[in-house]
Formats: sequence, structure tokens, C-alpha cells
Amino acid sequence: MLVLLFVGNAANFYRLSLVDRLSAIVYDYRLRISMPRTLDDRIVILDIDEKSLKEEGRWPWSRNHLAALMDQLFDRYKVDVVGFDVVFAERDNSSGLDVLQKLGQGQLKSDQAFQLALDQIAPQLEYDQLFAEKIKGRKVVLGYYLTNQKSQSESGMLPPPAFPAGAFKGSLVAFTTWNGYGANLPELQSAAYSGGHFNPLVDSDGVVRRVPMLVECKGGYYPSLSLAMVQAMLGQPKIVLGMAEDKSSGYAGLEWLELFAGGRTYKIPVDQDVASFIPYRGRQGSFRYISISDVLHERVDAEALRGKIILVGTTAPGLLDMRSTPVSEVYPGVEVHANMIAGILDQNLKQQPAYMLGAEVLWLLLIGITLSVVLPLLTPMRAILASVFVFALSQALTLGIWQYADLVMPIANSLVMVALLFALNMSYGYFVESRTKRQITNLFGQYVPSELVDEMSKRPDSVSMVGESREMTVLFSDVRGFTTISEGLDPKELSMLMNEFLTPLSRVVYKHRGTIDKYMGDCIMAFWGAPLPDGNHAKNAILAGIEMQLTLKNLQAHFKERGWPLIKIGVGINSGRVSVGNMGSEVRVAYTVMGDEVNLASRLEGITKQYGVGIIVGENTRNTVSDFVYRELDHVRVKGKDKPIAIYEPLGLQSEIDKSTLEELKLFHEMRRLYIKQNWEQAELQLMNLQRISPETELYEIYMDRIAHFRKSPPPSDWDGVFVFETK
Repeated sequence: MLVLLFVGNAANFYRLSLVDRLSAIVYDYRLRISMPRTLDDRIVILDIDEKSLKEEGRWPWSRNHLAALMDQLFDRYKVDVVGFDVVFAERDNSSGLDVLQKLGQGQLKSDQAFQLALDQIAPQLEYDQLFAEKIKGRKVVLGYYLTNQKSQSESGMLPPPAFPAGAFKGSLVAFTTWNGYGANLPELQSAAYSGGHFNPLVDSDGVVRRVPMLVECKGGYYPSLSLAMVQAMLGQPKIVLGMAEDKSSGYAGLEWLELFAGGRTYKIPVDQDVASFIPYRGRQGSFRYISISDVLHERVDAEALRGKIILVGTTAPGLLDMRSTPVSEVYPGVEVHANMIAGILDQNLKQQPAYMLGAEVLWLLLIGITLSVVLPLLTPMRAILASVFVFALSQALTLGIWQYADLVMPIANSLVMVALLFALNMSYGYFVESRTKRQITNLFGQYVPSELVDEMSKRPDSVSMVGESREMTVLFSDVRGFTTISEGLDPKELSMLMNEFLTPLSRVVYKHRGTIDKYMGDCIMAFWGAPLPDGNHAKNAILAGIEMQLTLKNLQAHFKERGWPLIKIGVGINSGRVSVGNMGSEVRVAYTVMGDEVNLASRLEGITKQYGVGIIVGENTRNTVSDFVYRELDHVRVKGKDKPIAIYEPLGLQSEIDKSTLEELKLFHEMRRLYIKQNWEQAELQLMNLQRISPETELYEIYMDRIAHFRKSPPPSDWDGVFVFETK
């Protein structure tokens, strides 16, 4: 829906004012960074500035001054074309001729001398006619304005239209239309070379970015002042319409105007309003300004204006011809026309043909659909990178066609759409992930560390409470002699003791990605491989078991300070296929594991004290993880099991075991070989050597006692070396 919203705005089904404003800002930015900022000396602006007003008086001036100006420009300075960005809509009565004529028709009607003198000087006092005579036969283009204000009466006479009424009957071209005008006196317009309107198109933000090159008024179609001046400069070629047609789609639209002159074609691209973008060269002053009074009084070098295109306009604040433009908030209207003339002559006008609308729509659909599909699949960081990439790609595309193809492709829709798609995706992901995390925390927070909760919230599909069969590893740890310990402490101290050692041991389980199943008095039951799958479940469990022993050893000094007894734990670890999930009754359920391999892990913990070791792992665990150095303790048949198993003590990671320990381990395994062969003397000899190396190892004393027992009561001849435990 979000993509369609911006596609609809790009297709002009409706307007999103915020996007339009951003589009204007981006357009202005591009324009400013690409402006040449050079002085164009082909066009000179004769400025009705404060200096001229001070010397010649307030505007409008007497037309005899303007008649003299025409002689100066064309005879002395040899200019090419003169265009007026002012309107001569009212008659000039400053000569006093009307007063003299009233006297001649009244009091001095019979005065022959007066009548004769009046007839002689009247032509010199007809300033409008004098001005008309001075512009006749010269390339002078008069400007006029158009209006839609009904309260304003029409004045003056429009020049002949470039295209007569009915020329575009049935056409889909959307000309800008005005219903009224303020034009020049008929005798002036009739004498002028041509005329053109000086109405820009003002956007909704009050900024002038375009000029309509052809407009409709009273049924006729009239050129802009800039276009009319270029025509005059080129010898008044006719305007040719550039119609783009596609018979397959039925598309037909006016996309450019053409002027053919001197073997060259001048192409003027226009948009859907038959308007052209103003190619601003820079800030005010991109063209030479000369005070018009300096020309009237011949204070300008003759060569400075030779062959130039002259625009007569004003920068005086009181004459109100200042515009807001992309390059400046206060910009002379006359320089707008100068920029347009230069752009037509240089053929560097930006264009936005109708097909750019389709291009923008396709671009929005492409990136919108792509991001809508891709963003939900990405991590936040990758989503940021993808969005930034599309941002940059959109910018590069539009800047590229702006710079090298002179095409204006709006970018605001795509920028805002990408930003909102990213924000929406992140917001949705945040709330959904937060909800998922809360749900998972409620389900598993009591079992697993927060790090695993975070992982599960990112992969909720991999988490299930439903019972299933998995390859996992189970750990049991139990305090040895806990009954005796508990009898020697009061309930409060016992509770404190339990917290003091269960908390750090539980943290060790969490550190190694384990799930705590339950606390059973002094016993911790934990497992690896659920709720999240863990390819290293056996290794992580062994690492946890070893660190639990080390952690408890480090706590002993603290316990001694508190007056508590020393605590030792046994750890049993076994791997295999077990059932895991929510199990229980309608009254109470718990997420737990069940199966023979779970029971075996419990049995292994129970027999650690029989071998005087801290950790025993089953043969499945030992065969799963080869990163450790193991001591094969025995082959046993635990209670409730018919099949004997090998049991092992993990001594540490292979990379951490020193050479002396490996040599001692080799001697022990040799003793075990002799023991199974019932070679008691040699086995006992090896044990004596081992006891000299490590007299504190209880395991060696246990085997010495067994050998002594078997010497008195030899096992059967078919004995396989398996030790049978009758108790748990």
C-alpha cells in the first residue's frame, strides 16, 4: 500500500504536498550545484536602476527619452535585438500637446500664428508616435503581461499570435491559459518587430522555476518574451511543434519546440504545461548590467554593446519586478528572461518529457517491491545498508541523467518511500521481535540465558514446546554428602549456602549455552541442544562441567571464611537421543528431557564418588567430542542397565594438557590393560608407580583395593573387566 501511495502521487492521481515540497528542494539543490556561475557577455541588461531614476526622474519616462534610447542603441552602439521587460499600456501626455490642442480648439482657435506653430511642433510632441517611429524597422520586441483577474480591464493590443485560434483543436496539449492581458499601445505594438509575454510559472512555494514558452489567451497562442527575442535574433523563423507519437500506445504529446535558422535547429524542450525549466547560470549578476542613463548620456564605450542582445528592465525595488528563484529569494525578473535566452542559444535546457512520469512510476515499483520483499529478510544492519544503497542508487541515477542527458526525473517520491519502507520495516520488526521475545522469555526465560532468548527471538521458527526427539547432552551435578552438610547448618545458613554455590554454577551453565532443567535440592540438571539446536552440545556440556569444578574450587576460601564446610560436587554427562518438550499433567507442565540417556547421565553423576573423580562422561559423549584428553576410568554396568559402557574422565582440552599428565595417563591405561588381563602383579606394580607420581589421586587407591579383592576372590575365567554397580 505504501508503494502504491507514492506511485499514485508520481502518476498525478493526487498530490502529496510534503513530497512536492521536497521535490522542489531537491531540484533547487541540483540546479545550484550544477550552475556554471560564469558571465554571459552576449546579453546585456539595461537597468532602470536607482541611478537612472535619480538622473531621469521617476518612471515612466517620457517616450521621447525612449525614442532617443532607440537611436543610441541601434545607430551608435549597433545592438542586435532590444527587448522590453516593461509595458507601455498608457499614453504619454508629458509633452503638453493635449493642453496646446485644447487651447487651439478654444481660446486660440482664431489665432492663425498659434495654429501654424502648433501644426509645426505637433509631430515633435507626439511622443508615443515618435517612439513608434523609432522602433519601426528595428528588432524591438515589446513585452506584455497576462492575467486571470476578472476585475482588471484589458488594455493595449496583443501582437499577432504564433498560432491562431483553433490551431490545436482536439489536441491533448495542456497549454497554460490566461483570460486577460495588459499589453502595449496599438501604435507601439504595430510598429514593433514582435512581442512576447513575460509571465513565469510560479510554483506553490512561490518560487519561479519555469517559463511557459507558448500560452493560450483569447483563443490565440503566444510566445514568451525570451522565445520572441530569440526569434527576432534569428530572423523570425516560425515555431515548429515537436510532437512525440507512439501509435502502439496511443500516446501523443508536445515535447519540444523548434526554430530553424542559419542551417541550425534550436530545440526547446517543454513539459506538460508547455513550459521550460529556467537554466539559471548563477546568482544575480550572471549577465552584465548597465545603467540605462549611462547609455542615454553616451557614457558607455561603443564596443561594449555592439551586436549584443539588449534587455531593458529594472532592479529598482520600487518598481516591483523582483522574483523568488532557486538561486536567490530576491532576483530581478529581467534576468530570468536573460537566462532563458542564453539557455535556448546554448541548447542546455533541462527537460521533463511526459515519458519521465512513466519512468518514475516504473522506478518506484521496482525499488518499492524489491525493498518490500527484501527488507523483512535482512538484519537491521543489512537493512540499513540496503536502504542506503537504494538511496545512493536513486541519487546517482537522477544526477546522472540530469548532468549527461539534461533530463529532470523527480526523486522525492523514491527518497521518501525508501525512508518510510525502512522505518516501517524496522518498526514492525521491533514490535514483532519484541512480542516474540516476550513470548519466548515467558516460555524459556527460567531455563536459558538471555543470550539464547535473543537468538530464539530472531529464529522463532526453530523454537517449539512440542515434544520431539533430539540428539542432546545432559548434565547432572550433585553435592557429595549434602545430608551431612545440611544437618550441620541452620535453615537460614543452609539457604544462603545453596544460593552461594548454585548461582555461580548456574551462570557457568548459561555461559556455555546450556538450559537449566531444574534444581533438585542440591542437584542441578541441565541439557544442551534445546530449545535451540546446538551442534557442539557435547563439547559445551564438558566445558561447563570442567568450569563448574574450577568455580567451586575458587569458592572454597569464601566458604571457609563464613564457617561453612567444604563442598565437592560430582558431575555426570551423557549424550544421545532423548525426548524434549513440555511434559507433565493438566495441573503442571515443565520443559524437560526424558529417556534412557538422561537416566544414564544421572547414574554417571552418582558413581563419580566411587572413582574419586569430579566428572564422568559416557562413551557416547567421549566419541562425539575428540577435542579433549580423556582417562578411561572403567567399563561398568550401572543399575538398571544390562549393556556395559565405558566411562571416562575428561582431563582437559588437548591443547592445554602438559606432557607429564599425558605420560601419567599412558601408564594408567597400561595398568588398565594388565588389570583386564588379570595380571594382578604387573597391574599393581604400575599402580605403585602411579601413586608415587600422584599420591593424592583416589582412583589409584580404588584400583589397588580392587586388585587386593580379586586376589582373594578371583573373578570368573570369562570375566570381561566390567564392574557392576548394584546401587544407584
